[in-house]
Amino acid sequence: MPQVIRAAVMPAPHKPIEMRELPWPELTPGSAMLRTRYSEVCGTDVHLHHGQLAGVPYPIIPGHVSVGEIAALRGEMRDVFGEPFREGDMVTFLDVHESCGKCYECLVTKQTTRCPYRKVYGITYGLADGPLGGWADHVWMKPGVKLLRFPGGVDPTLFIAGGCGLVTSIHAVERGEVKLGSSVVVLGAGPVGIAAAALSRLGGAYPVIIVGAPAQRLDFAMTMGATHAISLDIPHEERAAQVRALTNGRGADIVLEAAGDPRAFSQALDLVRDGGRVVIAGQYTDGGDVTVNPSTQVNRRHAEIRGCWGSDFSHFYRALSVLSQQGKSLPWAGAVSGRYGLDQAGEALAAVERRDVIKAVIEP
Repeated sequence: MPQVIRAAVMPAPHKPIEMRELPWPELTPGSAMLRTRYSEVCGTDVHLHHGQLAGVPYPIIPGHVSVGEIAALRGEMRDVFGEPFREGDMVTFLDVHESCGKCYECLVTKQTTRCPYRKVYGITYGLADGPLGGWADHVWMKPGVKLLRFPGGVDPTLFIAGGCGLVTSIHAVERGEVKLGSSVVVLGAGPVGIAAAALSRLGGAYPVIIVGAPAQRLDFAMTMGATHAISLDIPHEERAAQVRALTNGRGADIVLEAAGDPRAFSQALDLVRDGGRVVIAGQYTDGGDVTVNPSTQVNRRHAEIRGCWGSDFSHFYRALSVLSQQGKSLPWAGAVSGRYGLDQAGEALAAVERRDVIKAVIEP
């Protein structure tokens, strides 16, 4: 086994990404080392670089959703079916670690994504904690990390092409209760929005209208199942009129916000039908306040608003299940429009920030 681990490190907000070497950790029973095959670069990493998330223990190794082979294993680790993992298995893992299972959120409200003790690979683990981010040639699977084996026939490229956006969108579609025949508007044409459009269409929704930019992302969203695309180049009032025209003058049953711009919250309320549902999934960082009229946009409209925070194991499991059944029917892998070596992590981050790519993937 290698004596050192090469990692791309984010030393502090707004500082260039640095290459560093880290010691190989001591493996205790129930732990493993993953040889990284792919790690994604997503919008969260841009937020991290801008210092927009509270409590991040810089320096960190980013990369919270990754795929790799088990390079070393100590003791026993089993999947949800009780089958043991073995060295050489191709896996991904739930990036959330150490949800306590004992607190009010875990046991009473059953919202493990709101557990105050949860830690997240690539985000709330610092460099001092060890090699706990995917922008490295190996990642330490601490005891208790939940691994998922790839079903037969599922190309790991398909999963990383969806990445964080896929698992987040599964949660958003679940929160939206998208059903057969639902009319859906998706705000935002990034990885979350594109995956949300694809999942809505797979679930039988129609129409599935995606609103966003740039044009290449809207074009890809159409290949992934969106039935209509509306560009941000036209004013919001015209976009709202187009949505109403496509929904018999009513507005959409469900609006899934995946834009990240706080203005999308108010705009979503203008697009939903009376008695419809709005799911807010894109506001991962505090982008500021917006003006909402509670009478005309919410109460008189009888609108329902739901937040959507994070992902749990079930969303990762369902992501793999979706890919195993519908992975070949949609061009998921086409989302990967930028591949970068570990030494190019800074370039990958800049490309995501500029929206030059739909999905950037690091291949150590």
